[in-house]
Amino acid sequence: MYETTVLAMPPDYEGEVVATLISKRTGSRRAVLYLHGFTDYFFQDHLADHYIARGIDFYALDLRKYGRSLLPHQTRGLVRSVTEYFPEIDEAVRLIRRDHDELTLNAHSTGGLIAPLWADRVRGRGLVQGLVLNSPFFDLNVSRPVRLAADLLKTPLSYVTRPIPLGSSNVYGRSLHRDHDGEWHYDLEMKPLGGFPVHATWLAAVRRAQRRLHAGLKVDVPVLVLTSGKGLRVRDFVPEARSADVVLDPEHMARWATSIGPHVTCVRVDGGVHDLVLSSEPVRKQVFAELDRWMGAYVG
Repeated sequence: MYETTVLAMPPDYEGEVVATLISKRTGSRRAVLYLHGFTDYFFQDHLADHYIARGIDFYALDLRKYGRSLLPHQTRGLVRSVTEYFPEIDEAVRLIRRDHDELTLNAHSTGGLIAPLWADRVRGRGLVQGLVLNSPFFDLNVSRPVRLAADLLKTPLSYVTRPIPLGSSNVYGRSLHRDHDGEWHYDLEMKPLGGFPVHATWLAAVRRAQRRLHAGLKVDVPVLVLTSGKGLRVRDFVPEARSADVVLDPEHMARWATSIGPHVTCVRVDGGVHDLVLSSEPVRKQVFAELDRWMGAYVG
C-alpha cells in the first residue's frame, strides 16, 4: 500500500502550490526517490516493487502542477525556472532522510534534467548517494530553426503563458497506453496521449537549465545514465515506436552525460522506449539488470 503526503509549498505567481510525496516502505534504511518527466506523474508500480523487493524503500514525488499535485487554478507543468522544483525536492529529501541512511534519486526525462542540477546545488552535504537518470532531457530534439528560436526566448517573451504552436504528436502515448498500441494503464487526464501544451515560459526555463548542465556540473556522487539504443522522429504511429525513443535523442544524452560530474556510467539499451522501464518485458528486464548491477557496485 502507498502512503501519500501533501507538501504545502510557498505560493507562486499562480497562487497556491503543493507537491505530493508517495511512499511504499518496508522499514529499510535505504531509499530511492523518483522524479517524473514532463506530461507525467508516478504510476509505474512495477518500478516501486522492484526496489521494494531489493530491500529499498520507495518514494515518488508528483511535482508541482503535475498529477496528484495539479490544482484547478494552475497551468499544467508551468514553471519559470526549474529551480522552482527545488523546495519540494528539499522537503521530500528532508522527510526521507529522517528514517534512512542512504538515498538514491531516480529521475526520468525532465526529472532527469532537474535532478543533477539539484544534486550539484547540494553537493558536499551527503544528502544523496547516487543518481539514476532514465532518458534525461539534456537537449531539445527539434529542428535547427526551432532550436534557434528557443534560444532567443528572453524576457518578456519567456513569460508568455500562451502555448507555442509547435504541434503535438500522440505517437509516444499510443505506444504506451493499453487502450491503443501499448500495455500500460494510466490516467489520461494526468498524462494525455498528446502531451501538455508547451509554453514559452517553460521552454525558456528548460533551455537555461540545459545550458547550465552543458557548461558542466560537479555532482559528487556516482551517476547512471540510461538511454535507448536509438531515437526515432515520426509524426504518426509506426510499430517501431515501441522499440525506440520517439521523444528525445539518445545521442544527446550520451554526449552530455559526462557534463554531470566525474563519475558517470552511461548505458544504451537496445529496444528501449523513452521511459525505459515501460519498454517491452525483455528490454525492461535488461534495464532493471543494469540498474541492479550499477547500484550493487556504487551505492550502498
